[in-house]
Amino acid sequence: MSGRSMLKVEHLYCGYGKTQVICDLSFQVEAGGRLCILGPNGCGKTTLLRALSGVLSWQGCVEADGIALQELSPKQRAKRIALMSQFSQAAFDYTVYESVMLGRYAHQRDSLFSAETADDRCVVEDALRRTGVWELRDQSVTRLSGGQLQRVFLARTFAQEPQIILLDEPMNHLNLRCQVKLLKSLRDWTADRKRCVVGVFHDISLALAFADTVLLLEEGRRLACVPVERLDLKLLDRLYGMEVRSYMKSVYERWN
Repeated sequence: MSGRSMLKVEHLYCGYGKTQVICDLSFQVEAGGRLCILGPNGCGKTTLLRALSGVLSWQGCVEADGIALQELSPKQRAKRIALMSQFSQAAFDYTVYESVMLGRYAHQRDSLFSAETADDRCVVEDALRRTGVWELRDQSVTRLSGGQLQRVFLARTFAQEPQIILLDEPMNHLNLRCQVKLLKSLRDWTADRKRCVVGVFHDISLALAFADTVLLLEEGRRLACVPVERLDLKLLDRLYGMEVRSYMKSVYERWN
């Protein structure tokens, strides 16, 4: 790791109305880092991502590459942080290319409908190719399968060119081959040590294979935040209320 903090969260509190979901949470992700958040349903994983992306209000301190998010306008924040939600939907009958071009809105001078530039087109093509949907660029997003649509939304996230990508269950609807390709794309995306990824994965094996650091959330509080190789697997038993390692070994036993 580079040692430079790309995302720094200190004493974060957030929730819905009077209900506090995330309580006094602190962690950081270095440039080039891949942090995965693990925890049972309802522990606050998605709420945390929504707060970091600005969808929810919060209290505490959050810095992106040394700059407090409170000091940034929505457009400035969009150049630093992008959220890909598991609930993304195709709201309009755009082509795949047009949908991914929407990710360039933060880089356009005047409005969402400013004329696209050569740089915009170059970035969008790279994002489409990176996610394997370049050949679908002229198709309507309303005619895509769930897996294809998920790749289009990831391409739009790449096209936004943020420093930090927040992923909420990015592997939904993807077959195994596509999962492997997208995880490689995300690793490559962080390889220049100028970016980082924070992701929520319900598949523990997938998370541990992708992440270099894991954040364990227990009822909205930090149980642990450690490099993958130093993770005490007994903490997973506590987190999920079952013997996780024994279960995983039994599931994958047929591959021995």
